Amino acid sequence: MPSLLFPSSFNQRTFTRSLLGLSLLGLTQISFAEQQAVPQIAADYVNDGILPPIIQWHGASEALMKSADHPWVTEFELSGGKVSPDYEATMAWLNKLVEHSPMLNKVSLGTSPQGREIWMVIATKEGVATPIELKQHRKPTVLIQAGIHSGEIDGKDAGMMLLRDMVTGDKGTLLEHANLLFVPIFSVDGHERQSDTNRVNQRGPVDMGWRTTSTNLNLNRDYAKADTPEMQHMLRAINIWQPDLYIDVHVTDGIDYQYDVTYGYNVKQGLSPASFDWLEKRWRPAVDQALTQAGHVPGSLVFALDKTDISKGMSYWNPSPRFSNGYGDARHLPTVLIENHSLKPYKQRVLGTYVMMEQTLKTLADETVSLRAAIHKDKYAYPDRVTLAWESETQAFTWDFKGIDYRLETSPISGAEVVRWTGKPRLYEALPLEGKTKPAISVSRPAAYYIPAQWQEVIDRLEIHGIRMTRLETPTQVRAEQYQLTNPEFDDKDYEGRQRVKTDISKQFVTETLPAGTVKIDTKQPLGDLAILLLEPQSPDSLLQWGLFNPIFTRTEYIEDYAVEPMAAQMLANDAGLKAEFEAKLEQDEAFKADPKARLRWFYERSPYFDSEYQVYPVLRAL
Repeated sequence: MPSLLFPSSFNQRTFTRSLLGLSLLGLTQISFAEQQAVPQIAADYVNDGILPPIIQWHGASEALMKSADHPWVTEFELSGGKVSPDYEATMAWLNKLVEHSPMLNKVSLGTSPQGREIWMVIATKEGVATPIELKQHRKPTVLIQAGIHSGEIDGKDAGMMLLRDMVTGDKGTLLEHANLLFVPIFSVDGHERQSDTNRVNQRGPVDMGWRTTSTNLNLNRDYAKADTPEMQHMLRAINIWQPDLYIDVHVTDGIDYQYDVTYGYNVKQGLSPASFDWLEKRWRPAVDQALTQAGHVPGSLVFALDKTDISKGMSYWNPSPRFSNGYGDARHLPTVLIENHSLKPYKQRVLGTYVMMEQTLKTLADETVSLRAAIHKDKYAYPDRVTLAWESETQAFTWDFKGIDYRLETSPISGAEVVRWTGKPRLYEALPLEGKTKPAISVSRPAAYYIPAQWQEVIDRLEIHGIRMTRLETPTQVRAEQYQLTNPEFDDKDYEGRQRVKTDISKQFVTETLPAGTVKIDTKQPLGDLAILLLEPQSPDSLLQWGLFNPIFTRTEYIEDYAVEPMAAQMLANDAGLKAEFEAKLEQDEAFKADPKARLRWFYERSPYFDSEYQVYPVLRAL
């Protein structure tokens, strides 16, 4: 039936959001009677009919929500926990809050490809506005970012509420002994590509942003290579503001389970074991207790080994530096990846995130000394060997997993077996865990790396990461190791805007005189381990594997067959050892023997005319 107030073509949800937004900005006041007349947000999300059964939830954290007549009510609260404001409305509300309170300031981290500012709110008791001031007060600082995947925007609305309650309510004591840096929307362009059908596996908000940036890159695959301007802005902010703790708020996909707030960090075997211990023993117990008391069900990150058979167990994730928490492990910045459960309603997820943020500030204040001691220990450990890649192994511990029961049915659509979640809680006892915690590739720690000045893109990336470097002022002779790369295998498909490559390697000692301007990177520095992971070719997130050195795999000088033939004859006549090697090659390798081009190339590669830099890694390792 058409609305009695509006024609049938009228977009009621858009009108409701617009009117709510005007009210939040103070441009209009909505009376109780008017609120009753305004079309209300639907009780269900558009995708509810195709999602597993919803588990009804009520918890103590619902008391955090303000009523419609509160002067600082958010659009999320005004909609009953269904709606998240767009970029313009978010920043307008935050601007008013910043102007209202001397404890808040905001700075732009930079602009996005579409020209939007990426804002960060600085919340301190003293009203700090600069990194220098922040450091002078010597309090611990947590950086919390929302919307790295902008459809997963729970952290934004939670953070808005928490900021409000700290500067206008009864939560001001949270800033007595800790500081908060809050980025409400990281992927600002993706945030504005909004639709109610963007994330089919997720229950709200009503309109959700897009997973990737406006150039279709995934920011949580970009930490190591740092291709996007958004990530470059964030890394510079981390270097400038130097937080003690970093929290990255997401919403997961995948299987159904009872947990509403899951989260994790890197493993004990990684490069920051002391930080792992702090998170595991000091931070997690306090956060779990706070969430449980507020009516939530906290849990570890959930990644099923087989989504159709939960009994097979879970994956114990050890991410590489392309991900936020893998990057934090490499640079010794304790980093937490929050993954709220996508099948839980938006209100439940946001309120759980609020509780986690609040408790984090409390724990940060209580455990400042222990946290900073852990970070210092990791930064200056300088292990003699550094693991570049890991193999999977069964973990010594198991997981009593709070899951949801399911059955398997043969789909009449696909013909395959599909999972049907029942909505009924089920405990899966002692599930096995598989995780990449066994070293697969490790290298000795070099004293330094030397990078030729012409590899400017590589040098620029290392500077963006904050890695310390110097330049040789005069020509300098060094003895160092150099990698020779062979059998390059390029990925068939583009991945995150790059053509990735893997190679076999061998190495040899060389003595070279390096020209002035060559960049030297000492590995005995706080970010030395990160430098190793970025510069060792066998590291999965090395700048080589990400394609920043791909030109070295291109041959640019050639020799004609008519020149190779007489040259090869001279080489055979003048070098008995080469002649014996060639004859053995013919005898042992039938494919080589039958390939005229390969035979001529064999001589060219051994001649003084061949490119001595072809497939030679230009970065030297000084021992």
